[in-house]
Amino acid sequence: MSLSFTALLGAADPQLFAMLCGVLGLLVGSFLNVVIHRLPKIMERDWGVQCAALRGEDAPSAAAYNLMVPRSACPSCGHLIGALENIPVLSYVWLRGKCAGCSAHISLRYPLVELLTGLLSAFAAWHFGFGWAAAGALLLVWALVALTFIDFDTQLLPDDITLPLLWLGLLFNLGSVFVPLDQAVVGAMMGYMVLWSIYWLFKLVTGKEGMGYGDFKLLAAIGAWLGWKMLPLVILLSSFIGALVGIVLIVLAQRGRSVPIPFGPYLAGGGLVALFWGQPILQAYLAGF
Repeated sequence: MSLSFTALLGAADPQLFAMLCGVLGLLVGSFLNVVIHRLPKIMERDWGVQCAALRGEDAPSAAAYNLMVPRSACPSCGHLIGALENIPVLSYVWLRGKCAGCSAHISLRYPLVELLTGLLSAFAAWHFGFGWAAAGALLLVWALVALTFIDFDTQLLPDDITLPLLWLGLLFNLGSVFVPLDQAVVGAMMGYMVLWSIYWLFKLVTGKEGMGYGDFKLLAAIGAWLGWKMLPLVILLSSFIGALVGIVLIVLAQRGRSVPIPFGPYLAGGGLVALFWGQPILQAYLAGF
């Protein structure tokens, strides 16, 4: 039974496999909304406990707060979100973007995160087909989606995501799923060192910090998954997209040049492009010489 099911997913009907992964992506996207909202708050609580310990004070007592507890609720009225109100995308449409308890507006970003995660998951499954590459691509996609929105909100790239992502990339490439292990190890090292060097060069020249350490770790993680050969493409794409978005924000949104712009989302975007189309882009570039 398991062999026939594997054949159905992997060879006989790759479209079914992509659809199932898309549905899984929608469900994961719903959970990622919780991660995006709660993980920075959990980090802030942990920092408060650590600061209190350093001062020799007792940490303030607080109710349990993690990715599972408490249940999701409306921030306006405290209405607990039931199962039927938590179906990815469909519940938002059914509720017309309003809380069932008080009719307060629900941010459109929640279904957009779910839809984005679902579409990227389906595309990853279709692109790689049934196998370890698809499993790895799904994990990478989910992590990058979470990091993108957390960085947009808080300008933080949590170690709780970036460091496990780095080790997972090396683990998958033990079997050369994406690149040989030596390229993955060098990619992780170079990913960190390149941005670390740029950070200190910029700081020495300007006296300012141009990026955070989370950016170093994220590029190291991307290097661990895709290898060192993809790093120039990732950096080029992320820098171009970041500069373009920054110019648009300054011109259209009248955002001051001194307002920091998170770099993590553009690294994540460059990493996704390299994941799906990196090899054809590099081959086309080298063919021009």
